[in-house]
Amino acid sequence: MPSLTSLAPAGPTATRSRTTATARRLMAICGTLLAALLCALSVGASSASAHAALTSTDPADGSVVKTAPREVTLNFSEGVLLSGDSVRVLDPKGKRVDTGKTAHVGGKSSTAAAGLHSGLPDGTYTVAWKAVSEDSHPVSGAFTFSIGAPSKTTAKVSTGGESDGTVGTLYGIGRYAAYGGFAALVGGCVFAGLCRSSRPVRKIAVGGWVTVFTATLLLLLLRGPYTDGEGIGGVLDLGRLGDVLSTKPGAALLSRLLLLGAAAIFLAVLFGSYTRRSGDAEVDARRRQDLAFGLGFGGTVMAVGLAATWAMAEHASVGLQRQLAMPVDVIHLIAVGVWMGGLASLAVTLWAGEPIERAAVRRFSRLAFGSVVALVVTGLYQSWRQVGSWGALTDTEYGRWLLVKVGLVAVLVGIAAVSRRWTGRLTDATAEAEKETEAGTEAESASEAASDAKATTEARAEAGTDAETAAAVKAAQPARTGAADAAIDTPAEAESGEAEPGEESDDGDPVRAAQLARQRAAKGKATTRRERDADRERSGLRRSVIAETVVAVVLLAVATVLSGTQPGRAETEQAGAAATQPGRDRLNVDPVSVLIPYNTGPKSGRGKAVVMIEPALPGDNALHVFTTDLADRPVDVPEVKLSLTLGSKGIGPLRIPLERLSTGHWSARTVQLPMAGTWQLSLTVRTSDIDQVTETRNVKVAQ
Repeated sequence: MPSLTSLAPAGPTATRSRTTATARRLMAICGTLLAALLCALSVGASSASAHAALTSTDPADGSVVKTAPREVTLNFSEGVLLSGDSVRVLDPKGKRVDTGKTAHVGGKSSTAAAGLHSGLPDGTYTVAWKAVSEDSHPVSGAFTFSIGAPSKTTAKVSTGGESDGTVGTLYGIGRYAAYGGFAALVGGCVFAGLCRSSRPVRKIAVGGWVTVFTATLLLLLLRGPYTDGEGIGGVLDLGRLGDVLSTKPGAALLSRLLLLGAAAIFLAVLFGSYTRRSGDAEVDARRRQDLAFGLGFGGTVMAVGLAATWAMAEHASVGLQRQLAMPVDVIHLIAVGVWMGGLASLAVTLWAGEPIERAAVRRFSRLAFGSVVALVVTGLYQSWRQVGSWGALTDTEYGRWLLVKVGLVAVLVGIAAVSRRWTGRLTDATAEAEKETEAGTEAESASEAASDAKATTEARAEAGTDAETAAAVKAAQPARTGAADAAIDTPAEAESGEAEPGEESDDGDPVRAAQLARQRAAKGKATTRRERDADRERSGLRRSVIAETVVAVVLLAVATVLSGTQPGRAETEQAGAAATQPGRDRLNVDPVSVLIPYNTGPKSGRGKAVVMIEPALPGDNALHVFTTDLADRPVDVPEVKLSLTLGSKGIGPLRIPLERLSTGHWSARTVQLPMAGTWQLSLTVRTSDIDQVTETRNVKVAQ
């Protein structure tokens, strides 16, 4: 089977420069989009962390009960993982009055209950809670209730649930790297085993293994600080690893590391014994046949096991139909790896100019098509399960990110169709080239036969003359022996070493020899690139595959953001539960509105902000921020940040994640205010890259 590189027809010299320029533009676009998505991932980390939302409590938030309850019960929108101090109840003096044992109610993972000591006096009690949702994200909050009558309280609440900014960013990057490494590892191994193994493909697979191993180890070390809301220094506290490993996400990370140890042996066999060539084709084929079944079975088991470490600890493991959702998620992840990792392997193979048979390209094309079908089927099921309704596609953050993902998949499928068309042209061009090559070979053979016959006749005619001349010269030469004879008989070429035409000799100098070796390597590399860029079909296929890889990298970043965003179904259920929560309309209180003028320096940095809190009561509140210019016209600014602090009780600052709804309008649907009092509102408005100002005002939250 001829290779693509052997079929490269001569082409214009400008092809290489055009290809290089195209590749550079594609890489620049990839870097820009990826950086933007990573920024979105890190900026949206705080708002996306609350996956298990508190839907109701008993006693209700802000309620007044006649007698002391025996326990405090919390209900969540999905299952949560609890620790011993997940729920703490503090009396008005800040002393703990719970028994210190937190457990699920009736075995339901979406509940938490903490027992209370008997004989509690009247007053206002503060409940601080923190937990880890079953899809591995930390959640926390606080609320109050009163026994007999409300009272003043000095309880200081520190839920510790909001992740540190640096830790949250590193954790998000680690998750993205783990996904990318898995795709490179699976796709590189499948491509090497079924299509074509080469040094660039080996680098993709081994690089994927190193990436996913390093990222998993980083996630394991960051897991404790991430869930407890501590800084980066918490990574050094190795004592908490035991607590992390006792949770489902920690066990999944540990299982991934163990499976990667087995995957290292698999890589050594795949790129060692299986792909090694001894020169004897029959022996190589027999050895590959003996190893094929074991590698196929072992590789499948490890790929399924690695994918399961994500499925058992993220969205698929919670919610409805989890027994079906987890296997579907495993299939989805493996299909992603085969497609995207295989694309990267094909791209580097074509870019390096490695010889690859057209049958191998067509084989990967069929493999990629099957992966796309699996992705579409499993993706539709996951979308229905996570979104739940058509309205959630546009009304929830998860739905909007899902629409972005669907758009990128459509673009990727379109580029894949172009690649398949180039593959078809490549096949047709190859068949024609084979016919031309066979015809040319026959003509050359006939010409060589005629030349050989003519040369033989001339050689016989000249043989006698040459023999007589040589004898005469030898007779005329003086007799020589020993070293003199050796010197005369040694050719000049042997003294100077073998040198190619037009190439200087190294004269035994190792430095010069090394320079010549580098020159020959550079010359060979340039020749390979010229041959690579001269084939129009091959160049077109390479460009389309690189474009696919660029979009795939961006798509993987969007998928990482999706896996860290609260599903639309859960967000919708949370909003419905909050609307029907008992005690929500216990008082008829008007919203609190605060006017805050701001001035960041330049003329365009002057304006007004109106902050509205509704209903301004302990518990759930809606918060809106409106920005206008001095003429009261809505105006957008690059960034608005807001936090609330109740200094008298030692609560806060509570940072409120804001979502832009329209021009000059930011909103937060659920703002938990644990108790009444005079809160300090801190508003930061940024009007340019360097101009920003922070203003503070006091707002009254009624009892």
